[in-house]
Amino acid sequence: MKPYTCGLDAAADVIGGKWKPRILWALSHGPLRFGELRKEVSGVTEKMLIQQLRELESRRIVHREVYRQVPPKVEYSLTPLGETLNVALGPLDLWGAEHMVELESSRC
Repeated sequence: MKPYTCGLDAAADVIGGKWKPRILWALSHGPLRFGELRKEVSGVTEKMLIQQLRELESRRIVHREVYRQVPPKVEYSLTPLGETLNVALGPLDLWGAEHMVELESSRC
């Protein structure tokens, strides 16, 4: 693997793609079970959500808590590192909201 060339390179490597920022944003309100998370991130397939959660977990952005009970319960939450990343996404969300109409009209 090549070393990162700048901070933006490192951040993009962690949150790259369509679903990861939306997963992080959904988890900003607190822990969610898989089904709840899937509802919050509308349009994501179960397979893709599992894949993205595993990648975020391996990067220590998301924590997966398994409760040993019947039926089994699994919750996903942000780690302290994930919480700092979500803070960084806040200004990006504001920028997107401010320019949403203009950006939608210029879509290819």
